[in-house]
Amino acid sequence: MSPGRHGHPTDVPCEEGMAVYGRALREGSVTAADAEAAPCLVDCGLLQPALTDVSRLEPVPPVVALHRLLRTSAERIAAERRHEASLAEMFEPLMRIDGRRTASTDTPVISMLSGFERINRAIEEAMAVASGELLAIQPASGPGTATLGRALDRDQALLDRGGRIRTLYQHPYRHSPVIHTRYERLNGDVEARTLDEVTERLIVVDRSVAFIPASKDRTLALEVRHPALVSYFVTTFERLWSLATPMHPRAVQQPSLNGVTPRQRAIARLLVEGHTDAVIADRLGMNIRTARVHIAKLAATLGSESRAQLGYLIGQSGILDQEG
Repeated sequence: MSPGRHGHPTDVPCEEGMAVYGRALREGSVTAADAEAAPCLVDCGLLQPALTDVSRLEPVPPVVALHRLLRTSAERIAAERRHEASLAEMFEPLMRIDGRRTASTDTPVISMLSGFERINRAIEEAMAVASGELLAIQPASGPGTATLGRALDRDQALLDRGGRIRTLYQHPYRHSPVIHTRYERLNGDVEARTLDEVTERLIVVDRSVAFIPASKDRTLALEVRHPALVSYFVTTFERLWSLATPMHPRAVQQPSLNGVTPRQRAIARLLVEGHTDAVIADRLGMNIRTARVHIAKLAATLGSESRAQLGYLIGQSGILDQEG
């Protein structure tokens, strides 16, 4: 974002430049002399030489130009976030040294954690001194067998100290061998329930510290110790928990209504909202092929012969009015 020839950042067109660009859009082109007063137009990729007359400049379509500028901005923001995470990780051990040296230094209320190993270690450190309750929300694509042993040891240690564990999953986890193995091996006060949709991953330890993702790939996380934020997370968990269907220690199956299963009702709700098969699959934690199988079964149950008719029949059937 260094200053350009026009005295402002090269990736941000100025007002004078936008006026010239608007004229180029209306007239089809401008002369190179017209654009000399606003060189940012070329720097930003808003104007380009005309193929038939190199002395004139043609406007790049606004939708193309905007996409390029937004992509450049997004790349710059991502680079800044990586830089912030790197600095946070670099100074974290130094702040610990300073914290031990200065008795008045408090633990940060929000800390950035970078990398799966660092995130897992912070969670383990919090749980090592916990004796109350672990609350967790685990959306689809959770830990596999590779991390199951590590999590089991950590969780069982809490249960052995008299602690309690409650976890919310999405419905597909009800059929996961990995999850069934987990609960077969845990001994103590542990419960699990499921919902069609849950929030992003959340871990709350002893209602005093929470961990949430800070990047889409979950390689960054926030360790939150601010009481108001932790209380908010706990309230969110409790409200979702009250709506969820028990899975462990005693599984409860939601009843079908008029031949439509709970999973099909969840899909029907998203269908009438206009979502694609891919979005429905992602929201409900299933692969797209499974989502399409459920959509086909729903269509057969309601007697639909087309996607448009299915939306109409869902509304007429009243199955969404029967939810909750």
